[in-house]
Amino acid sequence: MASTETGARSASGGPHDLAGLEAGLDALDAVRIERTPFGKVLLHKVLPPVTAVVLVLVVWKLLVVAEVTDDYKLPDPSAVWHSLRELWLRGTLLDIVWTSVSRGLLGFVAALALGTPLGLLVARVKFVRAALGPVLSGLQSLPSVAWVPAAVIWLGITDGAMYAVILLGAVPSIANGLVSGIDQVPPLYLRAGRTLGATGLRGARHVLLPAALPGYIAGLKQGWAFSWRSLMAAELIASSPDLGLGLGQYLENARTDSDMPGVLLGIILILFVGIAIDLAVFSPLERRVLRTRGLAAAAR
Repeated sequence: MASTETGARSASGGPHDLAGLEAGLDALDAVRIERTPFGKVLLHKVLPPVTAVVLVLVVWKLLVVAEVTDDYKLPDPSAVWHSLRELWLRGTLLDIVWTSVSRGLLGFVAALALGTPLGLLVARVKFVRAALGPVLSGLQSLPSVAWVPAAVIWLGITDGAMYAVILLGAVPSIANGLVSGIDQVPPLYLRAGRTLGATGLRGARHVLLPAALPGYIAGLKQGWAFSWRSLMAAELIASSPDLGLGLGQYLENARTDSDMPGVLLGIILILFVGIAIDLAVFSPLERRVLRTRGLAAAAR
């Protein structure tokens, strides 16, 4: 009798218990996105890289003062600053940087347009994966500089050769990143999508690609790195006045003139652009994706 009364009380309280359970689950699923205080941003995001740069400059200056090698091999940091200032006063600094950045971004967009459907095809079609999967992995490990002679023979010393080298270096990385992301999608998502009518291209757009987004973005970051490296290799080797003066050709001209401050300046500018694009585009995108998936702690 007592158990019957207990069961009745439990049954009568069922809706309230279920509502409380749903509220608790909603609270657990909710992701609070709080604005990081400016002081904390300075302390954790700005101060560490600035400190690292200052330490590098200090060590560099100490090596110069200690005269560990000749001046033409390791110039004073002020000489590199003087080269940068001279380019700025001539009005050519931004033109040199933009020539390479515009090529790199355009080539990356083209690689994105080719690598995304290729990765989707390789991930979803077994025969294509068996045929092209090892080829993509091999191409990704191939140094991009190896494509420069072939691209020059095929297309001449033109912008087309630059873009060909970028595509051959970046497309495998983007495709493999998407394949890796799709491989990590739980099969339950795909079955649920098919149950709701998301099949074929609709399923790829609304279920597969969103679920594979973290791995896909990792592939995009690596694809940009390969694009930038491939372009610099192409500009260094296939330099021509008809191509305009980019960072790679500026670096090669400085080497030809035995201008070590110019060489170091070219290296610093190439490094700066690569880091700036990653910090301005890919890192915020990655943090946003992680936050939407409840992984905000990992995105900080």
